[in-house]
This record gives sequence, structure tokens and C-alpha cells, in this order.
Amino acid sequence: MINLIPNHEKKKKVKDFYFRLLVVFLAMFSLCATAGIVSLLPTYFLSHVEKNLAQTELAAQKNEPATALDQDLSAVVTDLNKKFTIVEQAEKNRYFVSEKVVREVILRKMPDIKLHHIFFERDASTGPLVKVSGTAPSRERLLLFRQRLEDGSAWKTVDLPISNFVKGADILFNLTLVPS
Repeated sequence: MINLIPNHEKKKKVKDFYFRLLVVFLAMFSLCATAGIVSLLPTYFLSHVEKNLAQTELAAQKNEPATALDQDLSAVVTDLNKKFTIVEQAEKNRYFVSEKVVREVILRKMPDIKLHHIFFERDASTGPLVKVSGTAPSRERLLLFRQRLEDGSAWKTVDLPISNFVKGADILFNLTLVPS
């Protein structure tokens, strides 16, 4: 079948089609937007009224004199705040065991040295202490472990008693570390 419509008429019909499609799309969009706004208006007005009601009630309660129960409650809250302040100040001076301390010991450890315990103590004279106990295969390996701990910047002092060097092999050792 032969199409007898000229090309400029075909282009005009395509342009008219897209124009109609755009008009229908805009009409549907405006209809949906209007329906959405209308459905939200009651909720908006209701929340606005409730807000005003809550503000007037709050203003009325602020103007009322405090009752004995409210005064007692206020005294209890003040007392609790004082106690919490004391606890917070005590916690500031406390030494907390941190992952950093444990990681520093483990990173400096050689594979053949076995750690049994890591203790954290607070000594009145020296402050916080980290005590490490374990097993070393030889005196040389134990000495090397102590030197590796001393080379790190995490410790002020590394104390390894000379009595740990009595045995020649499978040495049970106790290190005392003072964090910096």
C-alpha cells in the first residue's frame, strides 16, 4: 500500500502526537500533585493545632508553683548529678586496659615465645603496671624479646628479673612493664 501523505505532514503529525503526550503527562502530574496536597492538609492542620495546644499547656505548667513532690524530685536530681560528677572524676584518674597495650606486647613477641598471662595492676608507687608471664625456649630468645619491648615507645621501663635466666631452656618468665 502506498502512503500518500507528504513528508512535512508526517513530521507535523509526529510533533502533534508528542505535544498531546506532553499535555496528558502534565495534566496527570498536576492531578496527582493536587490529590497529594489535599490528602496532607488535614494532617498538617491537626499537627499545627496539637503543637499550639502543647505549647499553651507547657506555658501553663511553667507558671504553676512547684509542688513538694517536684521539689523533692529536683533535690534528688541535683544529688544524683553531684554523685555522677564524683564518679566521672574518679574514672578520669583510672588506668584503662586498652587494646593498644595488648597489641604492643603481641607485636613485639616472637613466634617461639609463648605468652600465658597479661595482668594489669595499679601500684601506688609506680602507677599502672602490665605484667606478662610466659615461656621462652632459651635465654637468648628471652633477652631478645625484652630488648624488642624496650625498643618500642610504649613502655617507660621493662623489668625482667635476673632469676628468670636461671634455667637454660623452657624458661618461665615474668616481665613487668610500665606504660609511658
